[in-house]
Amino acid sequence: MEADNSDSLADYPQEVAELINDRRYFGRMNDPVSSSYLEGPCGDAMEFYLVIEGGKISGIKYYTDGCSATRACAAMVAKLADGKDIKEALSISAGEVIAGLQGLPEDHLHCSILAVSTLYRAIADYLLRL
Repeated sequence: MEADNSDSLADYPQEVAELINDRRYFGRMNDPVSSSYLEGPCGDAMEFYLVIEGGKISGIKYYTDGCSATRACAAMVAKLADGKDIKEALSISAGEVIAGLQGLPEDHLHCSILAVSTLYRAIADYLLRL
């Protein structure tokens, strides 16, 4: 998957553009405890990788080939989930992601659902291994 940079970051507020460009959570993990892959109805694919220790998410990464809105949503989900226990991470909603990304275009709201769903699937992957 290769990131789609066709949409302009100039369309986003400064803090959202910074989140999109922040590589702290972006990338793949070699040895995660759990992982997930989902493809959204728009064709964007997303992956989440988790390290969970003592019931808390101690490491999280995402990878996507999607647009800036998809990257922003994935980065926001990673930021919200980092350091949270499993139950707290499962309470992250698409609405919370949208609220955190002030200025997310209306035609990209589905990206928040893809990001949250991919996180949920990674958590389910972990829970099913217990």
